Amino acid sequence: MAEPIVLDDPDDPRLHDYSGLTDVELRRRREPAEGLFIAEGEKVVRRAVGAGYAMRSMLLSAKWLGPLRDVVDAATAPVYLVDPALAEQVTGYHVHRGALASMARKPLPAAGELLPGARRVAVFEDIVDHANIGAAFRNAAALGIDAVLLTPRCADPFYRRSVKVSMGAVLQVPWTRATAWPGDLAELRAAGFTVAALCLSDRAVTLDTLASRQEPKLALVFGTEGAGLSSTTLEAADVHVRIPMEAGVDSLNVAAASAVAFYATRPAAG
Repeated sequence: MAEPIVLDDPDDPRLHDYSGLTDVELRRRREPAEGLFIAEGEKVVRRAVGAGYAMRSMLLSAKWLGPLRDVVDAATAPVYLVDPALAEQVTGYHVHRGALASMARKPLPAAGELLPGARRVAVFEDIVDHANIGAAFRNAAALGIDAVLLTPRCADPFYRRSVKVSMGAVLQVPWTRATAWPGDLAELRAAGFTVAALCLSDRAVTLDTLASRQEPKLALVFGTEGAGLSSTTLEAADVHVRIPMEAGVDSLNVAAASAVAFYATRPAAG
């Protein structure tokens, strides 16, 4: 059992993991380099622990000791108890959820390790918005996607905002980063996946048409808003797919599009 340690100095080195959480560029560099990510809020902290991520420390205000008593009692890492004003001074924002945990990252698997047994894979190319990545992972978890592949330029799913928006779903869905994009699509194809690129090309079939094919293994590829998928990725895809639109709307936010595509192409029951 970890006995909570009361801290009252914002410069205490034990609070280093939590410093400057609103500095996006700093945290994007620090967190992967130091092998950590921040779980925020009771539900996300519990999901991180439940998913087997090792805790480095916890940072709590007094009112959260009760709701998280079982987590605190089971923790082998230090638990720091701080005043809310001090937490804000350290992190850079009002921690209204009252509970933070610094968790250790796990090494990312090779893409090939995620494919055996998978039926549907989501691939995201150059999605740099952390909220979109978090929402897309939540969709993937909710709608039965077996694995997620991110291109090198994609935002970090373990950045605090991504984890928060996903409600911890980024901790549940197996994922990794592509190492030879878009050459990695050949590995998907070699594993039996049909590679479907969501786009507005002239040769795109409707999502309904793709869904009716009931592909046994399907990789759905999504690009960033604005530019969409790169020309090399479009050339490498087996099929181009569009979501039919009305009212003069030509596309959806990538997170919304992923939810529609995941649902429409879900495997038939039984």
